[in-house]
Amino acid sequence: MAARFALHQSAPVPRVGRWLLCGLLLVGLLLAGSLSADWDFSVISRKAEALYGPLGEGRNRIDAWQRLLENEKQVSESAKLEVVNLFFNHQMRYVEDIDNWHVEDYWATPIESLWKGAGDCEDYAIAKYFSLRRLGVPSEKLLITYVKALRLNRAHMVLTYYASPNAEPLVLDSLINEIKPASQRTDLLPVYAFNAEGLWLPGAKGNKRVSDTKKLSRWQDVLRKMQAEGFPAEPDL
Repeated sequence: MAARFALHQSAPVPRVGRWLLCGLLLVGLLLAGSLSADWDFSVISRKAEALYGPLGEGRNRIDAWQRLLENEKQVSESAKLEVVNLFFNHQMRYVEDIDNWHVEDYWATPIESLWKGAGDCEDYAIAKYFSLRRLGVPSEKLLITYVKALRLNRAHMVLTYYASPNAEPLVLDSLINEIKPASQRTDLLPVYAFNAEGLWLPGAKGNKRVSDTKKLSRWQDVLRKMQAEGFPAEPDL
């Protein structure tokens, strides 16, 4: 399996649903910027409550997230992957955007997801990405990858981790708790991925960059919401 999670160069991009096709125009989930300054959770919780109303049980989930970020800084990267993956898989339940947010496609911040205790596949991937970045995992080791979940016959999103540029990626998925190498996830058909440099699509001569994440509105919306929640923003890595 190729290093970039088998972005199949000979296969056509499948039709994977309305929200995913729209994502080709709006997607921008990764790395137009990152959040690295100190996170003051007392401020974040206060601003979140002002934005969303009483946090209820969400406050306990947010507090648990804070403890995770404080306690797991010194462990190995593999341990960080495990603890972050399991945390969000256990703290959140899968709910479609139309039921959770009453719109067809909504990208939630980690605070929104923990407040609700629910989200869909991109919300898991977003939350895991920011958590791992906060724990010190370099951005170049993380990619958001859109896939078709073959057994479910639907669009899906996962977070992929590359120990080195040419390594086989590991897949952090909301569908299963076990982190497996991409070669063992034959149930997932990669469609495209994006990283700090932009959005990438497969081609006959290799993956082709087709957009700059700085110009993609969905990711910019996530960053703006996180800043409103009290997360300090940092320019591009």
